[in-house]
Amino acid sequence: MLALSRKKNEALIINNNVEVTILEVKGDQVKIGIEAPREIPVYRKEVYLQIQEANKASSDASTMDALKSLGL
Repeated sequence: MLALSRKKNEALIINNNVEVTILEVKGDQVKIGIEAPREIPVYRKEVYLQIQEANKASSDASTMDALKSLGL
């Protein structure tokens, strides 16, 4: 993990096309802005993990349905 220090209104660039800017710092909360191409999804980690779990559950269910249709 790369750890950087940034102040309000300072930014960092990721992969030449994603810019992350510190918008506000209040106590232990930091508000950030992210500029990225539309084709790059940006999620909060907890939402991303929920999506991954839902996709896995869906895949597992599809696999079970396919096996049942084969009589296995």
